[in-house]
Amino acid sequence: MTALTQDYQITWEKLPDDYKLPDDPVDNINQPALAAALTESLQLAGKISANALTTTNYGICATLNNKMVIKAPDWAFIAKINVSREEVIRSYTPQLQGDIPVIVMEFISDTQETEYSIKATYPPGKWFFYERILKVPNYIIFEPDSGSFEMYRLQNTEQYILQGPDENQLYWIAEMNLYLGVWQGTRENRPGKWLRWWDEQENLLPWGSELAQQESQRAQQERQRAEQERQRAEQEQQRAQRLAAQLRAAGIEPKD
Repeated sequence: MTALTQDYQITWEKLPDDYKLPDDPVDNINQPALAAALTESLQLAGKISANALTTTNYGICATLNNKMVIKAPDWAFIAKINVSREEVIRSYTPQLQGDIPVIVMEFISDTQETEYSIKATYPPGKWFFYERILKVPNYIIFEPDSGSFEMYRLQNTEQYILQGPDENQLYWIAEMNLYLGVWQGTRENRPGKWLRWWDEQENLLPWGSELAQQESQRAQQERQRAEQERQRAEQEQQRAQRLAAQLRAAGIEPKD
């Protein structure tokens, strides 16, 4: 499948088996934790179907004028792949192996601002690649330290337009039927800003640790209710015993 944009002929081809992928380290210690947190709450809420794919610092490919281009967003969600997972272990090629990503995210970790690069010449910048080559409908740029959050949506102009939040500072991701926003708290001993999901009613999708905490609280409440019930039953038994003793003292044998 081939298309033209700018001066590029775009071809969707599988990454060659002998293609040497870069082995760069993760830019920031926070990136894996942020990505894992996004995926975990979706999994627990049943929002990731069997043929969906979430990626973390993982190559997404396109071939431009017979030259392979690979970008590895810090997190991405692909609603449907049409090949087995074994075929996308090393990389993923949209159109050929499944859908265009619904959303890509970059967590800013350097001062070069490569996430904003509109460089069109080969190899193209990230912004250009996501907007003009892949045509990803939602592009998120997040700065974990400050919590700065920018959501860009592909409009009819085929260009990214900065979006604003709703009254609760949440951003609607139509393709996922979910809201996305910034949440402050602690996870895995990291206090700070996190990206999180909310459902259509703006209920926060919990992490596993939060579900465990909720279950623990429910169990504690159940124990408290059981103890209160035991105490009420004991008090009732004591009251009945006192009443029986009073009746006997008055010469009246209480009925069972």
